[in-house]
Amino acid sequence: MISDSPADRIAWMRISSCYLPLATPISDAKVFTGRQKPMTEVAMLFVELQTENGDEGLGLSYSKRAGGPGQFAHAKEIAPTLIGEDPSDIGRLWTKLCWAGASVGRSGLSTQAIAAFDVALYDLKARRANLPLAKLLGAYRDSVACYNTSGGFLHTPLEQLLVNASASRERGIGGIKLKVGHPDHQHDLKRVEAVRKHLGDDVPLMVDANQQWNRPAAQRMCRTFEPFNLVWIEEPLDAYDHEGHAALAASFDTPIATGEMLTSAAEHFDLIRHRGADFIQPDAPRVGGITPFLKILGQAEQAGCMLAPHFAMELHVHLAAVYPTEPWVEHFDWLEPLFNERLEIRDGRMRVPSRPGLGMSLSEQARRWTREQAEIGKRA
Repeated sequence: MISDSPADRIAWMRISSCYLPLATPISDAKVFTGRQKPMTEVAMLFVELQTENGDEGLGLSYSKRAGGPGQFAHAKEIAPTLIGEDPSDIGRLWTKLCWAGASVGRSGLSTQAIAAFDVALYDLKARRANLPLAKLLGAYRDSVACYNTSGGFLHTPLEQLLVNASASRERGIGGIKLKVGHPDHQHDLKRVEAVRKHLGDDVPLMVDANQQWNRPAAQRMCRTFEPFNLVWIEEPLDAYDHEGHAALAASFDTPIATGEMLTSAAEHFDLIRHRGADFIQPDAPRVGGITPFLKILGQAEQAGCMLAPHFAMELHVHLAAVYPTEPWVEHFDWLEPLFNERLEIRDGRMRVPSRPGLGMSLSEQARRWTREQAEIGKRA
């Protein structure tokens, strides 16, 4: 039966630009090859929204090294578009936000700003249904295999790398990922050999080159790493070299993983149609939110790709749980201070929260790290 009562409407939003400081400057292969400086903070974009009936939703996006002020400025500019709208019409509202900023494109910074609104709308919808986001979307599982990245960066000394790997395993994390792509290939080989020996042959181990090899180097390194029984080799080539990634995927037993740097469903479609990845690694905030992320999952499923979303485990544990084939989710504890809640990890798996929506609320620490804030509309 369809109700003839008027739909609830979006009445108020708060947009916050929050900067999360990192305890240690982070260096991966892009730093060692001179392309970037060490990362010292993560710029978070939060959207809190409320309807006329008082229902609320929380959404997020982020940027690393640059782009935080731009995301906040774009979000503040397009936010009034949503006031008075029915929050249930998420697909239509995504398109409306996209057209509000159409002159700056349909990917990159502009749609990364849209992501925070899109996630907030899904969070609201799941809270209204009193369901975790994964259950609202149609979960296949209540937990997802997880692996740790934050302990394996290139700036970490080898001895500490082994300590970090053991600590992650003791915490209940299933797999360990190491950063590679150092200009000295022997440096990479030494670290992978040491960690594989330390963990044993059965522990899932991944490596990530962060796009720092050319095609000949990638061929050599993929061949070198074949004996280590890796779950995957990540971003061996430039993110947009789909043909090169496809050639590696066809040549080696070790799966190829990529996709985290792509910023739209269309870019992922191009990667998938080239068969450029065994594991596809979309990042919901980077592609514009849950709405385009679900489109990517449909493309990936049809192509037989495996799934391992990038970063933002607080969101991606829900989205990975709705993929038919057993996925991986990336464990990064960096964002934990921003939220009052913690994800449960045991026996190599991350549990999908049973709380409604994302199951997350902003901490007082997140408020203290907020540098800019804007409110649109009127609270109920």
